[in-house]
Amino acid sequence: MDNGYPQHDEFYSRQYSRRRLRIFDKLSSDNPRLNLYLFLATCVTTFLTGWLGNGNWQAGLWYGGAIISILLAHEMGHYIMCKKYGIRATLPFFIPFPPLINPFGTLGAVIKMESRIPSRKALFDVAVAGPLAGLFLTMPAIYFGIQLSEIIESHPAATSEMIYLGESFLFAKLSNLAIGVLPENQDVVLHPLAYAGWAGLFITALNLLPIGQLDGGHIVYALIGKGHKFVATAALLAFGGIAIFIFHGWILLLIMLIWLGYKHPPTLDETPVDTKRIIIGLLTILLFLVSFTPEPFKVAAF
Repeated sequence: MDNGYPQHDEFYSRQYSRRRLRIFDKLSSDNPRLNLYLFLATCVTTFLTGWLGNGNWQAGLWYGGAIISILLAHEMGHYIMCKKYGIRATLPFFIPFPPLINPFGTLGAVIKMESRIPSRKALFDVAVAGPLAGLFLTMPAIYFGIQLSEIIESHPAATSEMIYLGESFLFAKLSNLAIGVLPENQDVVLHPLAYAGWAGLFITALNLLPIGQLDGGHIVYALIGKGHKFVATAALLAFGGIAIFIFHGWILLLIMLIWLGYKHPPTLDETPVDTKRIIIGLLTILLFLVSFTPEPFKVAAF
């Protein structure tokens, strides 16, 4: 029976890694209660992350409310575009994670597209809508969160250690815009709202890696088609270098990207996208470059 959606055929299934299918087959649009349960669980874990990390429940509301809003905006950007192009898709599946084990209280959120993408134009619009929608909330969270943050004196001779967050170019510029450039003997203890913004930018940058079927992989495939595999291979090698030589914390993600597969299935219509989308795509790639933090966490004396 025709349900109004492009069909999910055997050819399309063969283009996905079998491992990816094995995982995502568990997620279905037929059981929206699972979406609700996972959403509520993620609300709890992010609230607890903010509370336990700052010592007061109000911080849990600031952080939990902000990061959930950013993730929801990101995934609903994808979902709305899927509906526009008649692509069958699930509601967002949020991924809760116990606080203190994970610095965010969540591993993000995903939607599952259950039918083949009709065109590179549709693929581009679906892919780019998520990061841009999330960024719409992320940037104000960073700017106003920095203004609410505490400025403290740093002590070069101190021997105790603290975990510092790495700053991407975009985060640093928004911070400078919010409070100006601080002298070397001062530092910022992030307000929970600012930390949610930092986490949102971190997640956006990861999604924009031009590998496989991450948002960045979708965008690059929409722009250059089969040439995606060369970009994905180069990006994977570069990311591997960062994981080995700069920040070992990336190694698990690197293994997951290899395990899930870094290739991209074709769309039904391989007509190239128009000039407007090419420009937006290039700007989105630039967004990745200014948002990515090679060393997101580092321990330093305080």
